[in-house]
Amino acid sequence: MTAGPLARFTVLDLTRVRAGPTAVRYLADWGANCIKVEMPPGAGDMDMGGPRHGPDFQNLHRNKRSITLNLKEPDGKAVFMKLVEKADVVVENYRADVKFRLGIDYESLKKVNPRIVLGSISGFGQDGPYAERAGFDQIAQGMGGLMWVTGMPGGGPVRAGIAVADVGAGLHCAIGVLIALLERETSGQGQWVSSSLLQAMISMCDFQAARWTLAKDVPGQAGNNHPTSIPTGVFKTKDGYINIAASGGHIYKRFCECIKAPELMTDERFSTDKARRANRDVLNAEIDKRVATYGSAELVEKLNKAGVPAGPIYKMDEMFADPQVKHLKMAHPVTSPKLGDIELIGQAINMSRTPFEMRSATPEQGEHTEAVLKEAGYDAAAIASFRQRGVI
Repeated sequence: MTAGPLARFTVLDLTRVRAGPTAVRYLADWGANCIKVEMPPGAGDMDMGGPRHGPDFQNLHRNKRSITLNLKEPDGKAVFMKLVEKADVVVENYRADVKFRLGIDYESLKKVNPRIVLGSISGFGQDGPYAERAGFDQIAQGMGGLMWVTGMPGGGPVRAGIAVADVGAGLHCAIGVLIALLERETSGQGQWVSSSLLQAMISMCDFQAARWTLAKDVPGQAGNNHPTSIPTGVFKTKDGYINIAASGGHIYKRFCECIKAPELMTDERFSTDKARRANRDVLNAEIDKRVATYGSAELVEKLNKAGVPAGPIYKMDEMFADPQVKHLKMAHPVTSPKLGDIELIGQAINMSRTPFEMRSATPEQGEHTEAVLKEAGYDAAAIASFRQRGVI
């Protein structure tokens, strides 16, 4: 096991549920000393992120250490500020006003450590008319435009099958924190980095959102069809379904040749990009007739050899059984003292010299409290007193 590229940074993790823990996980996976700060047992205000030994919690909090600390107690806040003195980053995803009530807002942290970077994630932003609203992934999906472009035409809005706003906000926050740390190397000063579920969702709508800002075009639901690249969508084979992306003149020509359907090139309804857009449903039906004679695996292989993007549509177990997924090591092993040998989700970033490591499984609540406090300079008597008084 080697020190990761972020090993010189200490991160205090005040996050809960998903968006915030996702941000810190990126830093932890690349070696940062991430200290997860949790409330002491019985003090309330727990993570609300599902069972501690369940898949979700375990996947979010690997590679971290855990301490218990009651920030509502004066001594608890004093301990936290002592940790801030030597830390590089604090990450929180409380409602926007909570950090101010606790006295751990950026200006307060900055007085203790001018080099500190505060990463904040909220539902809708740190200020503005919705700043005090609680954030929730599905609410952000709806307000951020995603649900209106997801689902079958006329079928009503549909949520994405993953917590895309939460994960997107966490990723954006992690990128912002890394930018702030790089900038600090020049300025010597920290800063406040913030993102929100709503901002992340709008940003990730990307070209669909830009269709409105540039062309005043309101995108609707396209189901399994790509909204602008035709033909691209889901097609039924004789034993299942596959995705085919055959848009653009050259690829469409290769596709028609591959499935032995030259008539789909010469038919005036499908002979140009414009014609294919105007007759998409008819074209899809014609394609379905032809691909129904192939098995899914056979056709995916055949199309890819011809330079036509195509792929299977997997259930989760099928996805992890795929040879390319195995090659990418997206199911990454780690040993948990409580759960034994388990697999968690690997990183989607590859680096030639400094790969990420699954150094440790998710810690037990407060597992590292004494060790972290001793590192901060507290002796055994002080730690025992804190524990007796419910500070830790």
